[in-house]
Amino acid sequence: MKHYDVIILGGGASGLMCAAQLRQNTSLSIAIIEGNNRPALKLKASGGGKCNLTNVEVDETHFLGSEALVKQALKTFGQKALLDYFRDGGLRPVIRKERYYFCPKSSDEVISILMGRSGGCDLVLGHKILSVEGETPFVIATDKGKFSADKVVIATGGASYKELGATDIGLKIAHHYAIKTVPFAPALVGLTLQPKEFWMKELSGISFPARIHVAGKRLDEDLLFAHKGISGLVVLSASLYWHKGEIVIDFLPDFDLKKIQKEKKLLSTALPLPKRFIKAFLDAVVLEDKPCNRLQDDEWEKLLSIRHYAMAPSGTFGLSKAEACRGGIECEEIDAQTMESIKVRGLYFIGETVDVTGELGGYNFQWAFSSAVVAANAIGSMSFKRK
Repeated sequence: MKHYDVIILGGGASGLMCAAQLRQNTSLSIAIIEGNNRPALKLKASGGGKCNLTNVEVDETHFLGSEALVKQALKTFGQKALLDYFRDGGLRPVIRKERYYFCPKSSDEVISILMGRSGGCDLVLGHKILSVEGETPFVIATDKGKFSADKVVIATGGASYKELGATDIGLKIAHHYAIKTVPFAPALVGLTLQPKEFWMKELSGISFPARIHVAGKRLDEDLLFAHKGISGLVVLSASLYWHKGEIVIDFLPDFDLKKIQKEKKLLSTALPLPKRFIKAFLDAVVLEDKPCNRLQDDEWEKLLSIRHYAMAPSGTFGLSKAEACRGGIECEEIDAQTMESIKVRGLYFIGETVDVTGELGGYNFQWAFSSAVVAANAIGSMSFKRK
């Protein structure tokens, strides 16, 4: 049974970053154990193959989870540090829609930098992780053998993207050590409809900018109507905060309806939205498509709901369609300064394995990289102290 100073379970974004940081700053023996035959499959597929690395605006308010944990991770390795890190490796991120940082060519640029900087670590591929037992040393069992390590970093991710090998093994390992967890649930996912909103299903394929208010949050981006319900970037981010109850959609954010009050044009012509949507909306609120200047007071009240349409989704599109997961290791179980388990010394949890999830737009990769650097710095610091 081969022994290492550190074993990282999971060769995704957080696992590779942790390995790269340790490799660059320590002389520890390190292994990365990955269930797939290639590392970073989710990272490679993300963002249409171009990996949305981070966002122009990054702080703890864009995450669901412990504010203290996120704040400390961003303080240690924030947006600027992340961009500098990859620029130093030759990557020149480009900004899309004035807010999202993407790779100019492909996700392979990020993977290449991480793999290069983690060179010298043993990369153990195609090993399905079965369990972790014991403490210092820990014994890691896979379907092809056993390994031991003084420290173990759990970077196995969440349960979305099962086709890319995602599992809940991180939670199972936590349960073995009586570490509290929150079950994985779909996040960043489309929302299904109650019968009252089935009129939206007829609009499949239509997309336009909208605003959603949910759980005290205001989110702005494109809304997409789909066969199953509603989707698009604004809905995916809204799904992170929605559990049950109503959301409120503003289909015309920042548009002053008073501008059209004296118009002789039909509503379907005067309103700056796809006609197909407007006609379906008018039918849904039982309002005739008539000249704007002929609307009665009660009809104007109905029209005003286009700016604050309240609806209660029936559910989500499910884990198979989710971009990420809510849930994971409870934040209170983790030391914010180190990402180490409070109960089990030498056991660390990073990335999506932790109950921290960001909105759509690069926040989850930012968290993956930031939490990985916190753990690597802590492990590296302890190794120097021993010397």
